Amino acid sequence: MRTHYCGQVDSRLIGQEVTLCGWAHRRRDHGGVIFVDLRDREGIAQVVCDPDRAETFRTAESVRNEFCLRVSGRVRARPPGTVNANIPSGEIEILCHEMEVLNPSLTPPFQLDEENLSENTRLLHRVIDLRRPQMQKNMQLRYRTARAFRRFLDDAGFIDIETPMLTRSTPEGARDYLVPSRVHPGQFFALPQSPQLFKQLLMVAGFDRYYQITKCFRDEDLRADRQPEFTQVDIETSFMDEGEIIELMEELIRTVFAEVMAVELPRPFPRLSHAAAMQRYGSDKPDLRVTLELVEVADVLRDVPFKVFASVANSEGGRIAALRVPGGASLTRGEIDAYTQFVGIYGARGLAYIKVNDVTQLNEAGLQSPIVKNLHAAALQAIVERTGAVSGDLIFFGADRRKVVDDALGALRVRIGHEKGFVNGNAWEPVWIVDFPMFEYDDEAHRWSACHHPFTSPKEAHLDLLASDPGRCLAKAYDLALNGSELGGGSVRIHRAAVQEQVFKALGIADDEAQAKFGFLLDALKYGAPPHGGLAFGLDRIVAMMAGAESIRDVIAFPKTQRAQCLLTDAPSAVDEKQLRELHIRLRQRVDTQVEIGKG
Repeated sequence: MRTHYCGQVDSRLIGQEVTLCGWAHRRRDHGGVIFVDLRDREGIAQVVCDPDRAETFRTAESVRNEFCLRVSGRVRARPPGTVNANIPSGEIEILCHEMEVLNPSLTPPFQLDEENLSENTRLLHRVIDLRRPQMQKNMQLRYRTARAFRRFLDDAGFIDIETPMLTRSTPEGARDYLVPSRVHPGQFFALPQSPQLFKQLLMVAGFDRYYQITKCFRDEDLRADRQPEFTQVDIETSFMDEGEIIELMEELIRTVFAEVMAVELPRPFPRLSHAAAMQRYGSDKPDLRVTLELVEVADVLRDVPFKVFASVANSEGGRIAALRVPGGASLTRGEIDAYTQFVGIYGARGLAYIKVNDVTQLNEAGLQSPIVKNLHAAALQAIVERTGAVSGDLIFFGADRRKVVDDALGALRVRIGHEKGFVNGNAWEPVWIVDFPMFEYDDEAHRWSACHHPFTSPKEAHLDLLASDPGRCLAKAYDLALNGSELGGGSVRIHRAAVQEQVFKALGIADDEAQAKFGFLLDALKYGAPPHGGLAFGLDRIVAMMAGAESIRDVIAFPKTQRAQCLLTDAPSAVDEKQLRELHIRLRQRVDTQVEIGKG
């Protein structure tokens, strides 16, 4: 039906006959000559319709935007002064010999070059939205990225194995999407949050190196970088230690970025312990493009008259951190108030600050802030020395529970860094975060929970801490962050049943519960399970970063809204009573109650 894609026709084809298929991007009538910009997934070609060919000209006159067309004609050079250097086909045009309307189109709900479209409009008319050149580029970028992952892993000896979409519900952090069973009344499958357990079983089964680009499902509150269904590049390997896995995965990401983006990432990637990352950046996925850092100052504030600082400094689980903003003394009151409001999003109850007007006078004469009078000279001296503050700087403080300070000042660091230009100028800054805590304490449930998942191996030297002091136990876990976003995370897994049982006990999972939920895994580990570990990369997030998209919804063909709805298909939707009966489900009837209030 066609000989070439529109975007592939260039000056090399001048004089040749071509047949193109695509959509009318734009139609222009210039003094009796009609120009049609024909568009397909590869680009745009300009078609010229001359009145000398009466039938073709009549067809061109009837064409409107988004008509589906088939065009045959001869490639010729554009007249001087009309060349468009911005597109591959910009030096040529096609003199139309024949034009066929394959299918007319209704007037589209919006123009494809229209900006500032609401996301609801775009998702409601997603088919048309996907025709937009930017979305076409995003989808092709996604394909090329997935292909690069596959090519590297195939060449490295990994084999692609599918794991089940219908499995059992296991506690892995987020809520499961449940699927009722028709043949087993009252019982449910769960859609996988990840293929974690199955890929471990594949290692026990002897497949050695596995990967899968697969859908995962989590019923959780949504943000710009979250979807109820998302895609992972899931990887697992045997007989490799933590360092070897990190090196291999680093080479994988370096290769993908080089192939897809022509970007050379640093060699090697820097590594930071989890403790150091939280201390210096307030985040386990720090944006290393930002040069600002947090500094701990709680130890010098334990005896200050300022009660807000003193109480936190002397509390267990509190943190006081300082963030120096070079030249920040010039910030207006309005800017400081805006930053105070910003940290409130993260639970901070305020944002103390000191403007350093004259660093030689560490008192109210040289330092401007309501809190200076309540801080003694030794504390002020230590703060200035640790932060490296000079005249003209500003120091922000966070004082609260450690998590609140980390979240609030960590986010403030990134915002100020990008707003005020405290960046190193590098486009891409990857970093490995290693030595994660094995557990974190859940204050609401009054129990320990796994930082990654319950199948992560503790450090060999910390095995004894599983029972005696879980909070000090470090894991063989690692995350890869890039520009402040997590690209992927993984760990070396537990391959001995006895250790896995110890971890379950530390998490408060009783033996009978462990057997009921994970008996198949515990049994498998007893049959010569090899040492193994792996990692999963978030494909949607990686492609979104490559595309410079604000949301992963811009790199997913048919995404859900923030309310987990598909506007295109109007899903989720009600189903008929017959389907529910087959699944042994009965819905509760809503009861509308009306209360009449008598007139007094």
